[in-house]
Amino acid sequence: MKKILAGALVGLGLVVPAHAQTVNAGTYDVEGTNLDGSAYSGTATIELTSETTCSIEWHTGSTTSNGICMLYDNAFAAGYVLGDAIGLIVYQVKSDGSLEGAWTISGKDGSGTEILTPQ
Repeated sequence: MKKILAGALVGLGLVVPAHAQTVNAGTYDVEGTNLDGSAYSGTATIELTSETTCSIEWHTGSTTSNGICMLYDNAFAAGYVLGDAIGLIVYQVKSDGSLEGAWTISGKDGSGTEILTPQ
């Protein structure tokens, strides 16, 4: 009977879904590459507006941009305005809470990269 119970518990453990990653509100360090490959850095602040949505503000050099964001499983996406252009970034949420992603801006070729690391 103990073997059957142990087997059932092990089997149950195999069907429990993995927990989705989460994104926390707060300030993040930003490290990225521009479309031309040059590096940039700064900070980003995420403010949660629901369990799956948020607002985000980046400060990189003398530039500030604002956007809305959404978490879906381990994907985190943000749409933002940079000057008169619209941008999109898609991150993968890592187990340590950091976000690794790629971004683009309307009317431009290619993509840049970005990592957000919780402070």
